[in-house]
Amino acid sequence: MRFVSVSGESFEPRPLPWCGADGKPAYAIVDPDRPGPVSRRADVMEDAQLEMAGILLGHARQLVGEAGTEELRYLVVELTRSLADVLRIALRVKS
Repeated sequence: MRFVSVSGESFEPRPLPWCGADGKPAYAIVDPDRPGPVSRRADVMEDAQLEMAGILLGHARQLVGEAGTEELRYLVVELTRSLADVLRIALRVKS
């Protein structure tokens, strides 16, 4: 879905790195040339998510050969969550 501004420019809603109050994905309509406070906050949160993904990957590399079943199950849950964040960010940046 695209939105058109008063000046005729076309914008796509930006997916935000948090959910709305109803648990559904949240979006903001932003001008990429003039990011507002919500967009800047989303950038900070995405940077933190990418940093955490790198840290988690480092832990996974250390644990994979020595962790037990419960540790590996927890690791898979966290890696899955992190991968979902990274993919959402990558798809937003790509478009």
